[in-house]
Amino acid sequence: MDLIFFDLDGTLLNSESEISNFTKETLVKLQENSIAYSAATGRTMLTGTSILDGYGFELPQIYSNGVTIWDPRACSLTLEHLLSSLEVSVIMQAAGLQGITPFVHAVDESDYFIYHANPRHDIEKELISARYQNTKAKMMSLNQLSSLSQVTNVSMIGVAAAVEEIQMELNKNNNLVTYSGPAIEGSAYKWMDIHHYKASKGAAVKKIAEQLGATNLICFGDSDNDLSMFRISDESYAPFNAKDKLKEVANDVIGANDRDGVAHFLRQRFSL
Repeated sequence: MDLIFFDLDGTLLNSESEISNFTKETLVKLQENSIAYSAATGRTMLTGTSILDGYGFELPQIYSNGVTIWDPRACSLTLEHLLSSLEVSVIMQAAGLQGITPFVHAVDESDYFIYHANPRHDIEKELISARYQNTKAKMMSLNQLSSLSQVTNVSMIGVAAAVEEIQMELNKNNNLVTYSGPAIEGSAYKWMDIHHYKASKGAAVKKIAEQLGATNLICFGDSDNDLSMFRISDESYAPFNAKDKLKEVANDVIGANDRDGVAHFLRQRFSL
């Protein structure tokens, strides 16, 4: 059984964070040929499930780099390696020293929560209004966060230099792993996401592959958080726009995400 896992941003999605028409048609061809596929992304369920809805992603989906596994057919949620109250406090303290107020993400069986103090900067206000305000997320005051909250990850956005300082500090903590990159809001800003170090795409992909009895695991990805699933895959492919370290360990480098690289490869690989 072939089982495909797609990273989303920079891999399956184009630069507009969308699934192109050509890729949509390719996903249909995969379905018609009974080729199994799913997604493994750093995105949260809040922003990831809506992108995949309607495109045949019926198998368990991996969000927040392996912290969250959502099974759409069974409507069941599996959480792995949540952040403790102490770990959240460490993140909040490091961010506070740089004048940034993070977004604390938590879930339960029926709701998605984002805990946040009063925004300090316009970039934080813009993120709330543009990304979170019109979603299913329940925006909560940070003082409502409790020790019972199931915190999957903490994210933030801010001036690049400040985010880099926070990342350097948090990287000293062996319980945490951080990922960051340029924000679409402008080159002066960066985003960062933090979760427990034990969570990874690779661990989650391996778990699902074993449950499904996959005999050939094929993974596509473009960034640091994809390395763990590349290491356990039978075949791994990096788009042309991927980071060099992904290209170095991939079985092959394919076309860029903005040129439907994954879809073109799949049509050739499976004669679709």
